Amino acid sequence: MQRHSYEIGQSVELVAGVLTPPGMTGQYVITRLLPNDASDREYRVKSERDGHERVVRESQLRAGRAAALGKGWPVTG
Repeated sequence: MQRHSYEIGQSVELVAGVLTPPGMTGQYVITRLLPNDASDREYRVKSERDGHERVVRESQLRAGRAAALGKGWPVTG
């Protein structure tokens, strides 16, 4: 079984895609790693902007702003 690429507490960015509704992109924090047998892992994430939680696939994510700046994680708050 393939492992998740991101961990709980890590800051990530939800990127725009064909299936991504407008306004849903931006910075999120991983809150849960979801089990599945598909090759595209799933995560529960919480928006840093509005606090809403969503389920997204790994292909919709990339390392967040904090990772790009060399900041450590997990992110709390």
